[in-house]
Amino acid sequence: MTDVRLGLGANWRQFWLLVLINAFVGAMVGLERHLVPLMAEPEFGVASRTAALGFLVSFGIVKALSNLFAGRLGDLAGRKWVLVIGWLAGVPVPLLLIWAPTWSWVVVANLLLGVNLGLCWSMTVVMKIDLVGPARRGFAMGLNEFAGYLAVALATLAAGLIAERYGLRPEPFYLGLGFVTVGLALSLLFARDTREHVALEARQRGASGAGLGLRRLLLHETLRDPALSSCNQAGLVNNLNDGAAWGLFPLLFAGAGLSLTEIGVLAAAYPATWGFCQLVTGALSDRVGRKWLIAGGLGVQALALLGTAVGRAFADWTMAAVLLGLGTAMVYPTLLAAVGDVAHPTWRATALGVYRLWRDSGYALGALAAGALADLVSIRFAIGAVGVVTLGSGVLVAIRMPETMKRTP
Repeated sequence: MTDVRLGLGANWRQFWLLVLINAFVGAMVGLERHLVPLMAEPEFGVASRTAALGFLVSFGIVKALSNLFAGRLGDLAGRKWVLVIGWLAGVPVPLLLIWAPTWSWVVVANLLLGVNLGLCWSMTVVMKIDLVGPARRGFAMGLNEFAGYLAVALATLAAGLIAERYGLRPEPFYLGLGFVTVGLALSLLFARDTREHVALEARQRGASGAGLGLRRLLLHETLRDPALSSCNQAGLVNNLNDGAAWGLFPLLFAGAGLSLTEIGVLAAAYPATWGFCQLVTGALSDRVGRKWLIAGGLGVQALALLGTAVGRAFADWTMAAVLLGLGTAMVYPTLLAAVGDVAHPTWRATALGVYRLWRDSGYALGALAAGALADLVSIRFAIGAVGVVTLGSGVLVAIRMPETMKRTP
């Protein structure tokens, strides 16, 4: 019988395999962050900002629901096969974007990308938490998000360079065929389930909270628990501003006359900073706690969004992109670690699924609100409004959220 132990040292092979798998998940997203908003009008004649950002609405809704069901399935049936199913959903995505004759094909591709990202990223998060145990949870989440968002940045930059030379499609999306093939093969052939690690930690921690159902947990996590509900609203607002950045930043930069390569650099600077800084912020939260990193990070994001709204030149937007990446790095892995602090091992995946349901609903809300404001007023006004909402979210965390790192069940 396999000797099951918790900790990074005892499980380093599987841990680093999951880091690599998550990098391929992030690379799938990176292909779209730069190119899909720019394809709407020249490729398909979609001029309305609200209509163009419809692909993000579908993506956000499906990803949010996929997160929820991924968590529940992961608790009930194990993690590995949820991961594999997620990769199977991603197989058609690059093909649909290569062959799309109408914008509706792009929307369908993003529905499948939402399933791919929701299932695969959820499981890499949960499986890493399962493996490392409570002592280095923030570090594990920082490393997970570092790998994913560094890959987002590199794929974004590569897609921009290819598009500058060959056009918006099909050549950039050939990369996606490679990403999905390798990600599926690694998950199917080499990833191992972590249910035995869950059982071990549950025995060490005690049985409190075991058997908490999905309906009860939705109510508990959304409204009743001040830590979990604070994480949910902060996560939602974080992805609301990320959705606005994904959908509106390329349009703002293109309208200012920047080249595809310059837009690609800006689109990559944000997730690259986000990715690298999480190596520090995730581990830092294990030492100083979660609450003030989250509240402070939301404040830094707000400043960056307002700076983007008023910026006029490539240098201004580069500084704002780096600042936005720093703020997001303070928030993103710390929120995941905070939910992991509170949730019992027996319902951890479900709790993370509920959190990610609310968090990724922010993509849909951000796309709808930002697109409507951009059509009604301007792109700059829409980005600035999202910055104000982000600042308000940080104030709510500061007022309501307790510190979670030292909570006991």
